Amino acid sequence: MEVSNIEYLVIVGYLLLIIAVGFVFKRFSSNTDDYFKGGSKGTWWLVGSSAFMSAFSAWTFTGAAGIAYESGFSAMFIFFGNVLGFFVNFLFMGPWLRQMRVTTFPEAIAGRFGEATRDFYAYYEVPVRILYSAMALYGLGIFCSAVFGYDINYVIVVCGIVVLLYSATGGRWAVMATDFLQGLILVPLTLIVAWLCLDALGGIESLFQEIEAQGLTEQYSMVNSTTLFGGAYTWGWASAMMAKQFIVFNSMNAAPRYFSVKDGREARKAALLCTVLMLLGSVIWFLPPITARLLYPDIVSAFDISKPAEASYAVASISLLPIGLVGLIVVAILSATMSSMDTGLNTNVAILIKDIYPKMSRLLRWEPKTEVELLHSGRVLTWCMGVLIVLLALYFAQQDGSGIFDIMLKVGTLLSMPITIPLMLGMFIRQTPWWAALLSIACALAFSSFAYFEVPLSYIGFSSQYSDSFEWSFQQQFFGVLGTGTFGFLISTLFAPSPQSSHRQMVDSFLTKMKTPIDFEQEVGQGNDLSQLTLIGRFGLAVTAFIGLMLLIPNPLEGRITILILALTIGFISTLMLRAGRGSDGKGDAQARISQ
Repeated sequence: MEVSNIEYLVIVGYLLLIIAVGFVFKRFSSNTDDYFKGGSKGTWWLVGSSAFMSAFSAWTFTGAAGIAYESGFSAMFIFFGNVLGFFVNFLFMGPWLRQMRVTTFPEAIAGRFGEATRDFYAYYEVPVRILYSAMALYGLGIFCSAVFGYDINYVIVVCGIVVLLYSATGGRWAVMATDFLQGLILVPLTLIVAWLCLDALGGIESLFQEIEAQGLTEQYSMVNSTTLFGGAYTWGWASAMMAKQFIVFNSMNAAPRYFSVKDGREARKAALLCTVLMLLGSVIWFLPPITARLLYPDIVSAFDISKPAEASYAVASISLLPIGLVGLIVVAILSATMSSMDTGLNTNVAILIKDIYPKMSRLLRWEPKTEVELLHSGRVLTWCMGVLIVLLALYFAQQDGSGIFDIMLKVGTLLSMPITIPLMLGMFIRQTPWWAALLSIACALAFSSFAYFEVPLSYIGFSSQYSDSFEWSFQQQFFGVLGTGTFGFLISTLFAPSPQSSHRQMVDSFLTKMKTPIDFEQEVGQGNDLSQLTLIGRFGLAVTAFIGLMLLIPNPLEGRITILILALTIGFISTLMLRAGRGSDGKGDAQARISQ
């Protein structure tokens, strides 16, 4: 689908804007705590919007859209799991994760399981996060190349450089600020797209009438029978998806999303914001692909990609949006991946500086670095790691076919859930030896190796005539991994040391600290709430003016009204932020004057 020169200008203008954010927020980072977790001074709305944006990628508008195109409302279960996860964060887990009082989650693992387990997770996370980021960037390049006609290498290089510029310059502050601005555009824009889809269909009642008229009622059921889609989207699939996301969002490796917030109470507010936004997204993000199936199936099927349905969100958006806002849809798809990439990049460098470097320094007897030197090293490592991610994504792009990509996805899936299970159980069960997490991982990997690599069942004692052709479903894989990982963790309790042991005292101390509320003024110090409100509010007004200029583009009246609604929505929120900043009770005023 052709994108006009106007849309290119919109995309370039947006990318330049978020680069500027990185340079403006550079002054907020004077040490590594500022650079890696915003000095734990982030307000709930800033941290919450960043956590929301980093919880999904462009896959939402490509792969998940393809699922919605084919199976309708079943796709909503994918994000209902996110909603459940964030809601439990709101109930109690968000404060717990913040109150661990660390900079990286391997630091928290050291307090719960000891240094050996910390080292395992630290050395595991760095290469895996690099692979995940490279695959996400590569997948984004494939989609933009197939749907919009962009050169895949340009997409990878440009997006990678933009993320590097603001992440390396401004650190965690820039990551949170850009995530907020991306969400400020994405949420109202996707709401407008959903509204335009319903308008094109004639309303909600007409939507269901059209589904029935086209014979899609059974396929578009919320829960499908086992005879459709190879057994996917059934109750078993839905329960596995919900449980998986619940575990991912409520384990210790999810803690970095709350390290930047001021205290446990603010963490709860941030989690509630994520819950509301994700619930809204769960409903509206799948209307465009369903609309594409009902109104534009010929356009979707014309795409020469492995799964044309994955272009359905773009097809509906481009078909209905006025000139100018199409560029912002491209921006929304780009930013969905960039927001998860920048968070992962910052987290990865934090692990290198806080977990790996100190031990290597002691081992090799390097002279300890000052805080200023560590901050500089963090910026350098961000560039190095970002360049590595871009080069790896370019390498994937040069391969004929998707063999390597598929292998990496499979290995990633194989390793993700087994290492997450003990990080959730460890926050509730304290009577374990130091090796409990490692045993849990080993048990889960033993099962998942058979399932994910499709080892014939006859190899593990099954003699059925169907054993060699049996294929594990997603829910069988997941519950098998969950069961074996949980078994390994629980069986370790039989070897738990006595309550008087040093290990048990370490665990008790960690869990007590995790449940102890934070006194912000005593533990952190002076906040900078006013600076956050005013600076990001000003950037929001810049976005408003940027979108307002699109009213000069020749469009039908309906198109101009759509652009005006988007500009007014963003402008209204930004103005409220500036007014709240000026009406502050004085907290953070000194820091605000310094920043301004």
